[in-house]
Formats: sequence, structure tokens, C-alpha cells
Amino acid sequence: MSVETATLEDLGRELGERIAESPEHKAFQEASEAVENDAETQEAIQEFEELRHEFMMKQEAGTADRQSMREVQAAQRELHSMPLMEEYLDAKEELQDKLETVNQAISDEIAVDFGGEAGGCCQD
Repeated sequence: MSVETATLEDLGRELGERIAESPEHKAFQEASEAVENDAETQEAIQEFEELRHEFMMKQEAGTADRQSMREVQAAQRELHSMPLMEEYLDAKEELQDKLETVNQAISDEIAVDFGGEAGGCCQD
């Protein structure tokens, strides 16, 4: 059993390495670094997060209104329309699509939703 487990662990590491080397992962890493290193984008992220946090606090207090929600939505649209954020979000979506394809390939072989249910407990 330990030989089989080691083999599966080795295959898992190899899969992780191949995912890390994939064009989708590389594009995501590059886009993520570009967002992290751009002061204008970081400022827009901070502003959005502050508005979102304020809105959540208002929701908890029962004082949130439609105007507050519209302000958060407008800030999110503005943030997502920034070129670096658009690239980041596109790269993230492409990586997620690739990982879902890998998940499906594994799940098909073991007849379990590998990414969704394999580690869960007490799911219906």
C-alpha cells in the first residue's frame, strides 16, 4: 500500500508541477504580479475594499441602502475595467477553466467529484 500511495503522491506532485508550468498558470502569475506591482491598481483595490467593508458594516447594522450598494457596484465596475485588472480577471478565469477540466478528468476516472466532494463530509 505504501508503494501505491507514494506513486500517487508522486503523480500528484507531477500534476502540480505541470499545472504550474502551464500557459494558463504562467499568465495568471504574470497578471497577478502586474496587479500587485501597480500603484494605481492597488489604490483602486484599496478604495473598493474600503467601500465594500463599509457597506458590509451597514448591512450588519441594518442601515445599508441602495445608494451604498450602487457605490460599491460602481467601484467594482471601475476596478474591473482597469486594463491590468481585466488581464488579471481573464487570466484567472482561464486558469479556473483549466483546473476544472483537470478536475473533471480526475473525477471521471474515480466516479467522484474530486474537487467538490472527495474531501467533504456528510454531503447530500
